[in-house]
Amino acid sequence: MQIITIILFFIYTWGLGFTVSSLVKNSDNYLERNFMRIAMGLGVFIVLGIILNLLHLPLDWKVFLIASLIFPIYSLVKNREKITEFVKEPAQKIRLNQLFTRSNLYILIVVALFLFSFYMYHKGAFAYPYLEDDDPWEHARSVKYISIEKTAYEPSTAEKDLFKYIDPYPPGYDLIMSILYQTNNSINWTLKFFNALIISLSLVFFYFFVKEFTNSKDKALLATFVLTVIPSYLSHFIWAHSLIPLLFFVAFYCLERIELDQKWTWIAGILIASIFLVQPTKSIKFVLLFSIYFGVKWIILRKFPLSQAKSLLLGGLISLCWWGTKIKGMFGEANIYASAIDSGSAISTGFFDKAFSFMKNYFNPYLGSATRPYTFNDFFVAQHNNMINNPIGIGIVLTITALISVVLVLFFFKKYVKNKKVYPIITLGWLILLFLMVNSATFNIPGFFAFRVWMLLAIPVSIIIAEGVTLLLPLLKSVGIPKILVLGLFIFGAVFTSGAQKYSVNTAMWPPGASWSSMEEVQLYAWLNGLSKYTKVMSFSGSLENPIIGFDMDNCDWCPEYKEFRKDFINKSPKQAYEFLKSEGYEYFILDSMGIKFNIEPFGNYTQESIIAKYGEYLKETSMFTSVFQNNGGMILKII
Repeated sequence: MQIITIILFFIYTWGLGFTVSSLVKNSDNYLERNFMRIAMGLGVFIVLGIILNLLHLPLDWKVFLIASLIFPIYSLVKNREKITEFVKEPAQKIRLNQLFTRSNLYILIVVALFLFSFYMYHKGAFAYPYLEDDDPWEHARSVKYISIEKTAYEPSTAEKDLFKYIDPYPPGYDLIMSILYQTNNSINWTLKFFNALIISLSLVFFYFFVKEFTNSKDKALLATFVLTVIPSYLSHFIWAHSLIPLLFFVAFYCLERIELDQKWTWIAGILIASIFLVQPTKSIKFVLLFSIYFGVKWIILRKFPLSQAKSLLLGGLISLCWWGTKIKGMFGEANIYASAIDSGSAISTGFFDKAFSFMKNYFNPYLGSATRPYTFNDFFVAQHNNMINNPIGIGIVLTITALISVVLVLFFFKKYVKNKKVYPIITLGWLILLFLMVNSATFNIPGFFAFRVWMLLAIPVSIIIAEGVTLLLPLLKSVGIPKILVLGLFIFGAVFTSGAQKYSVNTAMWPPGASWSSMEEVQLYAWLNGLSKYTKVMSFSGSLENPIIGFDMDNCDWCPEYKEFRKDFINKSPKQAYEFLKSEGYEYFILDSMGIKFNIEPFGNYTQESIIAKYGEYLKETSMFTSVFQNNGGMILKII
């Protein structure tokens, strides 16, 4: 089943990408053309899902499969004579010297970087049976809900913000995962595997973007190597942010291609819309980066980038398929970020006051759970121990090279302007903006979740290093230092002072999250891995809502009857619990310690001793329950 899901992933993305790219002039390179179809297809997949959701059509994998195959099959039938001719005389159509070109060799090196990255992330993600930290458990619940209910809207009767990351939070990331999950039996595997795949694929798409951006394969390859080894560019942590850089690269690739064919305006708009439909704060950061890109082009080229402006506008309009129905949620109590503003709906009186308060708090220098003042060493010395959700650091060799590169770009600044070469100036602008955003707490300036900006800062750092090394090599060669020696030392130094640290962090054993009461409780739930997938299990876990889903068991924790039973569980007798569980088809019942630790409903008005005594009552009811596993984290009862 898993291999089928992997194949379907590429069918969905390539098919949708092929469909939209048929409207424009594509790259002449076969590999680039097809890789970028996959890239564009990811963005189209998200937009298609949101439109289907708006129309209340089912978010079902078969719908996406049909949508992705319609035009490719039509094209196959339409061009069958040309294809037959090609197959009959392949020797006349393909020659070895056409395959083994420098361009293809570079792409193969990039694919090797992708494979290394995927191996690293995959190894780390599957080093433990659980989902790390807290966000992935929440994503698992959302993915499960969408896959079953075939919608990204929360139930109309649900309590506010029932799912943290789909409504009103844009559901693009979980939407993709839910469709993939529908064709295999493990949500745990789906999240881990495809999260690692998406991050690693972003390196391939970054290469093609930089090649288009700089008009240089050499700079693109070097920048991709840097992005691969730089510690601050993403870990295998499972959250919506994993998808964002990939979409950034594809969107800017499309924006650059507009100069070759104006029809790319429409594809760029779709990709920009997909960014707005995945993560709210990164959408604002994209607009900031786009503004620098747009402004520099306008000033240096002395021509208003009308087509690029149309793409941004189109992306915003398409995204209203989601946000148009969620304006209230953006500023109201239902929002995941509602703590940043006063409670209540911003649509009511005081809209502008609430919106102002919202923005004021969002740009707080210390906003973000891991945001802090950073020192020079945080950039200069990469660590083998790092944050798991958004690592920090650049590394000794890369930091030194980046500083030299900035000096060189500034030195040649007037030459860039004179020759109307905009990409170094855009990159420098990005670098300055993102460096300031990362250091909002350091400089006490407006910030925007500074710790999450590290992954974006790695992008201009990689490009500026590629530019700087390209400028530096001829200078060193003029004084008798061979280019190959300098490149060799740079690559070795970058791997040794950045790549090794990144590998250590991403292949280490990560913790399951602060919401767990103990590792013994994790082991309690991990026992479930010995059961068949989709076994119905009830639990009373605390702030994670329901880790049952993350361990591939079945539990409708959003269903009203479940929530009602769980809400008043402590006042029910073992017999009442048994009757409910039996009638709902549950096979196992977990009594854990998480609810006790966080003193939450339904345990809020009871002491730890009384709760433990209540748990003990279940052990006495041997005709209804039998204990199959116990430790200090709780116990698992089989329902007889």
